[in-house]
Amino acid sequence: MNAQTNNFPELHNAMWPGLVGKGSPGAEPCLDLDTMLDLTAKAEVGGVKFDGVDIFLFEPHINIDSSDDDLKRIADKIASKNLVVGSVVAPIWPPTGGGSAMGGDEDRKKFVGQVRKGCRIAKKFRELGVRPHGVVRIDSACSVTDWDKDPKGNTKRIVQTFKEAAKVAKEHGERLAAEGEICWGAMHSWKYMLQVLEGVDQPKFLGFQADMAHTLLYTLGANAPEHCIVPKDFHWEPDAFHKAMKKLTAALRPWTIDFHVAQNDATVKGSGTHDKTGRHCPVNDVNGKLNVPRDAGYWLRDDKGKVTKKIRHLCWDGCMFPNEVMMKQETWNNILAAMIQVRENHGWRE
Repeated sequence: MNAQTNNFPELHNAMWPGLVGKGSPGAEPCLDLDTMLDLTAKAEVGGVKFDGVDIFLFEPHINIDSSDDDLKRIADKIASKNLVVGSVVAPIWPPTGGGSAMGGDEDRKKFVGQVRKGCRIAKKFRELGVRPHGVVRIDSACSVTDWDKDPKGNTKRIVQTFKEAAKVAKEHGERLAAEGEICWGAMHSWKYMLQVLEGVDQPKFLGFQADMAHTLLYTLGANAPEHCIVPKDFHWEPDAFHKAMKKLTAALRPWTIDFHVAQNDATVKGSGTHDKTGRHCPVNDVNGKLNVPRDAGYWLRDDKGKVTKKIRHLCWDGCMFPNEVMMKQETWNNILAAMIQVRENHGWRE
């Protein structure tokens, strides 16, 4: 099959692996935006290249308080690489100027304030013509341990904060995607995540961001054993894995508006100041538990096996990859090859 049979979803690379878990004492240094853009732009497989990048609104990449002139320069830089912008990550965490979504009034005000700044930048990139589609990504900006002190009360506050954030998104013509990841309170299991999504109940403005590496751990009950889906004696039997993924995606796929292609070895990892969470592995890692081109279909096809066409672009997330791995061009060529196969298996042509 020709690698270019399908041209949707478009293929994006995340820029934040150059920052997340990097730059803090004892961690590896950050990789700057120019380096990440160059590695992405140089990747090529059979004449196919990445279509765009998803970005982190955080220095040293992009200042959340960037001026319009700053944003124009960044947009021009990205466009000069024949890339577009897709989804943007708002820095809603306390160390980055935000606040816990389940915190006090001041914390929650800071959280929504950062969402507002993120939506403003996302809208500006649309106006500049470099952002055809994408979301503004958020999470609860609080730990599972802190959430667990008052699950009902904390979940209620998170829902209220997300409702306020959804209003901001609506004002800017944007959508928010809440990332399902085992390190975020009230988002650390598929059932708790559903409680938040259904509590906000604004699917036009707040949806779910599924990352294949993180959501795999939902099936295992990592950080929430009460919501484990696989059998207790699970040893990666294909039938048991299939049943678990079918159950998981049937619940969360209707809410999914953003999707990360990723590989996982079913372990957790932390780096620098980032909490332990789903370990992202190179796509061809011998310990990877996912058949990436196949398993992306759980999210990209409906219960009857039909391609949903809801996801306009796929993003590869290599969060917390070692810099040595990230600086090898073959890393990105291998990733691009797998993403092309995902698109061939579950995409379409326009």
